[in-house]
Amino acid sequence: MADPQPSPLPALDVSLSVPEEFKTGAVFTKINSDRKQKQVKFRLDVDQGQILWESKKYGAILVETIKEFRTGSNAAYDLAQLGLPFSDLPRFISIIYIRSGSYKTLNVLAPTPEILRQWENAVRALYTTRRDLMRGLDNVEMREAVWQKMYWKGADAGGDNKLDLKEVENLCLRLNISAPPAVVKKLFDATDSQRTGFLDFESFKQFVKSIKRRPEVDALYAQICDGSPSKIFDSQAFEMFMKGQQQSDLSVDALKAIFAKYATQPVEGQVPVLSTTAFTTFLLSSDNAVTASASGSHQVTQNMSHPLSHYYISSSHNTYLIGHQLIGESTVEGYIRALLAGCRSVELDIWDGGDNEEPVIKHGNTLTSDIPLRDICDAINRYAFVASPYPVIISAEVHLGLESQDKMVQVLKECFGNRLVHDENLLQDGMPKKKIDALPSVESLKEKFLLKAKNLYVIDNAATSLLATSTPPATIEVEEPSDTSDSEAEPTSKVAKVRGEIKSFGNKLRATFGSKKGSRPTTPSNDQRPPKPKMSIKLASLIVYTVGVKCRGLPPATPIDGVQSENAPHYEPEHIFSLSENKAKRMIKDDMLSVIKHCQNHLVRVYPKGLRVNSTNYEPHEFWAAGAQVVALNWQTTDFGYLINQAMFQENGRCGYILKPPALMDFNAKLLTQRTMHFFDVMIISAQQLPTPKRSTKSELLKKNPYVDPLAEVSLHVPDWSSTPFIPTESKAAYSPSHKATTTEPTSSRKVSFKTSIVKDNGFNPVWQEEICLPFDCLGGRESGMMDLVFVKFVVWQKGKDDDGDEPLAVYCAPLGCLKSGFRHLPLHDSQGSQHLFSTLFVEIGIRDVA
Repeated sequence: MADPQPSPLPALDVSLSVPEEFKTGAVFTKINSDRKQKQVKFRLDVDQGQILWESKKYGAILVETIKEFRTGSNAAYDLAQLGLPFSDLPRFISIIYIRSGSYKTLNVLAPTPEILRQWENAVRALYTTRRDLMRGLDNVEMREAVWQKMYWKGADAGGDNKLDLKEVENLCLRLNISAPPAVVKKLFDATDSQRTGFLDFESFKQFVKSIKRRPEVDALYAQICDGSPSKIFDSQAFEMFMKGQQQSDLSVDALKAIFAKYATQPVEGQVPVLSTTAFTTFLLSSDNAVTASASGSHQVTQNMSHPLSHYYISSSHNTYLIGHQLIGESTVEGYIRALLAGCRSVELDIWDGGDNEEPVIKHGNTLTSDIPLRDICDAINRYAFVASPYPVIISAEVHLGLESQDKMVQVLKECFGNRLVHDENLLQDGMPKKKIDALPSVESLKEKFLLKAKNLYVIDNAATSLLATSTPPATIEVEEPSDTSDSEAEPTSKVAKVRGEIKSFGNKLRATFGSKKGSRPTTPSNDQRPPKPKMSIKLASLIVYTVGVKCRGLPPATPIDGVQSENAPHYEPEHIFSLSENKAKRMIKDDMLSVIKHCQNHLVRVYPKGLRVNSTNYEPHEFWAAGAQVVALNWQTTDFGYLINQAMFQENGRCGYILKPPALMDFNAKLLTQRTMHFFDVMIISAQQLPTPKRSTKSELLKKNPYVDPLAEVSLHVPDWSSTPFIPTESKAAYSPSHKATTTEPTSSRKVSFKTSIVKDNGFNPVWQEEICLPFDCLGGRESGMMDLVFVKFVVWQKGKDDDGDEPLAVYCAPLGCLKSGFRHLPLHDSQGSQHLFSTLFVEIGIRDVA
């Protein structure tokens, strides 16, 4: 008797987009970073979602890890860096992807431009399919088909389109399913109804259905049916569930439309109902996403007609670096990566390029490499508005003489053209002819570049004005030096602080007015004016809405008798000052309301202190809570500060601009002085298909038991906006006091956390069903919008590796105010922020007010 023929695999739509010759393999020329070339056969594995090639190291790319395809003019810079002739450009492609948290590049030359076009289209089709599966949890049938084919092909070691018992046991091992051999054999025999000794694809799907059964969802389904008047999961039961547990504000008609999307097809005489499978599908879908961003929506949902100062702006510090602050490499890649991820403020550190040379970008007084300013600007211009159409602020530290400043202006104008905001109508003293009452809206600045730099003409006028007042120099607050020279030494006494300010003020006046050391500055008169600052008027014309000035202190938020003192510092709407994290922290601690009031109409930039030589980050929500908009981070470091930043700017279509909470935009002092108390209630129910932990030590690599022993942790990270945290004694929470932000002090937030028990030997479908109650306080309650500045982090750890210094199995982070209540599946990511394709955490969440 002939063996039964194995069932054919169902074809995915993407298979139709991948020519057969690319599946079996096409020979391209691979170029390494050392410029060595080699003929290599590349295969596209549709089922596994990979680009494969033979390699001694690791010849595979998961297509969902691809960050960018570069061809044509976008690849010209890469081509030149590899020393290839420009004639090769039509058949050259550079693919940027991530492996183990690091950016990698695959550079190849196709035999002909036409073959390159076909191969690129095939890879893009495969990439699009996998990307769409990660954008929300929609299209469950497609997700299931991709999952089945990926694991079927991986399990079929013999390549004969059938699985024997041993192959099924290995599959369970790969899926992190810890089950005794007898249990696996029982399931295998139950599925192998024909007693053939193997599973064909149809039998395999039944086997998968058995192991993927969700008893915790079955229990919830039964509970909903029991609470329904009809005792079935009909439209009425669905509406009760959505209005009750899920706290949905959708209309009845909208809920009926969602129900119809998942319910059984109407049959005469029968009421449409949701089956347990359909209910599971709904719970995993974008119709039940935990946030708007988790639904896969890239729509801008906020009003973009507010002035610039009303938005948080996704910002990068030392964008040109991709590593260490002192010895790292300066490269255009830092700008490309940041801009494609939605960053809207990048930094340029501009230095003289030498005789007859254009300026360069480098990290001054360090061993980092330099790169031509023109190369950086070309890259910025190409990538600035790919991810978002909203304005990009170029924060420039200019270390140039007059002649080089004019060269810089020429480069900026040639690269950015009409996109560069400028004002040619300046007065002879470099000041604008017309004053503005408020900053322009984000919407009006679409696809524009704003140059932020110090305008020495403005600083000159401000210093002259200061000298004309009777205010003693010791009381003037002078801006700290930039982070490249900031020693971050803290004064040990008030006397030391005053002495330091006097000395700093004197040095700055001498630098501005050219007076000799020991001479006393005199009040300028018509006969004796200070020398003109060494600044090009052409450069001044490019600094329009983001004019860098020194921080001279802030006027009080609530002046005495409602009248502001004549000696109070004044800033025009376009003035922006930069603060190191240390100084920003001190100002917020001394007078948070004045900082909030100032940030209502003015931009403030905060940057990491100079001691963060390893490019670590602070937690940015500490400064967002005070209204600071341009809170710059080291994007090359994917630590917790970076994770918070990414979580914040996932919202509003990932456009890089987020409206501040109403209490900060309108400066409601009454609301901002009210402290409300709440509980974040969480039930950690279960996890699905957790990744296998990385093995770094020899003992881990030799460990026979590869199963995951997971535990989950939930933590709230609350800005330090009150002196005493809300921690009731009856809470189950484990409270961690104000702690280090990521690596170094001083900026930190309160952490309230709780960990579940450990589930042994199960990374496939561990179930906890553990309730957690985390207390926290907020300014102004729910209506203030300040809950958007409290961040919640869900982490799944491997047993024994559950400290902050360890790498988690998976993580999810979001603003607390953006979370939807009820039963939700959280899409899990790795520690670098890349989403795991099939990994989720099933939770029930809600926020409870304390009476």
